Amino acid sequence: MELRINRRTLVGLGIAGALAASSFTLLKPDTGTASSHREAPMTSGDPRNDNTDVYAFTSPDKPDTVTLMANFIPFEEPNGGPNFYQFDTNSRYNIKIDSNGDAKPEITYQWRFQNVDRRGNTTFLYNNGPVTSLNDENLLFKQRYTLTKITPSGSETLVSNGTVAPSNVGRASMPDYGTLRSQAVVGLKGGGKAFAGQSDESFFLDLRVFDLLYGGDLSEVGQDTLKGYNVHTLGLQLPKDEVALKGDSRRNPVIGVWSTVDKRGPNGFVQVSRLASPLVNELVMPAGLKDTFNSLSPDKDAGVPAVVNRVTDPELARLLQSIYGIKAPATPRNDLVQIFLSGITKDNGPIKADLNSQTLNKDAGKLRLSEMLRLNMSTPVSKDPNRLGVIGGDPQGYPNGRRFIDDTVDISLQVVAGAAQSGKLVDALAAGDKVDANDKRTGGTFPYIPLPGNVSVNQN
Repeated sequence: MELRINRRTLVGLGIAGALAASSFTLLKPDTGTASSHREAPMTSGDPRNDNTDVYAFTSPDKPDTVTLMANFIPFEEPNGGPNFYQFDTNSRYNIKIDSNGDAKPEITYQWRFQNVDRRGNTTFLYNNGPVTSLNDENLLFKQRYTLTKITPSGSETLVSNGTVAPSNVGRASMPDYGTLRSQAVVGLKGGGKAFAGQSDESFFLDLRVFDLLYGGDLSEVGQDTLKGYNVHTLGLQLPKDEVALKGDSRRNPVIGVWSTVDKRGPNGFVQVSRLASPLVNELVMPAGLKDTFNSLSPDKDAGVPAVVNRVTDPELARLLQSIYGIKAPATPRNDLVQIFLSGITKDNGPIKADLNSQTLNKDAGKLRLSEMLRLNMSTPVSKDPNRLGVIGGDPQGYPNGRRFIDDTVDISLQVVAGAAQSGKLVDALAAGDKVDANDKRTGGTFPYIPLPGNVSVNQN
């Protein structure tokens, strides 16, 4: 099964039904109103290699650059010592970019880690005094990393001896964690920046969605399940031309982004984690396909009928109908094909807007259906951001990339119930999970994601 789409004809999508409007206002509702944590059996038992979230957005303070970010290690309890959280030294962590639409990476940014452990047999402590810099002698355990850029023409080392921002042990041990964060931001040749270290868990939602969709009657809402937890973050801020097809972001502004982890096994490295759009593996893939999906590269998606079928006939829509009586839109769901597999343009499905398909790139070839987070880098930074992203009338938000403010749970529920197709919010889901923002504000400069907390979750 090979689903390829020509830029002009866009065949193979089975386009059915069309909306009358032809601009972003089509996606704006008439009235205003999770990501992948423990999403698969194998990664739920291997948290250091569990990719929780991917973000891609135009840098608000440097709009000629794009910020790409991937988080790992879900549910980091801030007081979880004495062996605090760390990246896996037996793994390769990757952020990958497809700019021509063939579902294969034109660029891979890859991190490899090593431990610097001076504790030996003398102490159990992570640090034996206040830590005021990344080079402080009191910091007894740290991680260093190498960051490599890989393209079809070869590889280039961007950072050879970077230092990971440590876990936030507490105010006595790290009285000014912001300084440690700042020191962990590394400048790259050409004007980019890189970061690796602990951060606040910026994803927000009520995870009781798994209790028959919020208790079967929307009674289990309003609790930010992830409040107070931390994660480990890998971040890049890069000139747009560096990641665009043929180095020209004006001519070719759309990129596809995803993150993977390759873990070393007896026969070499094996991909064990994959993440792009939020909630796809959790809420779209069935249990028996989750580990397989984590092992696939996007160019294989269209060749696995079960993957495509779960998008064109989503289980979640049927659950919303059976539990809440919200009529499931007719199948096949070509609107979801646009959102998750092809990107959105006026001529490839029922959502009539030129938003974020790589076919919008003037030098793109044939498009292969694949799940990735697509970002149109030419979309201006929103002056008045809306947490509902595109369906809230804000074309810079999810599913056009993803920002920290995007309420991806509410957006996803609305989209699965048909909001992107109708141009109107589904009234029965208008309140969503009643968790509308993270408890910590996003920073104004790279890496933007809030500092990690140091207060136990049961005290929040």
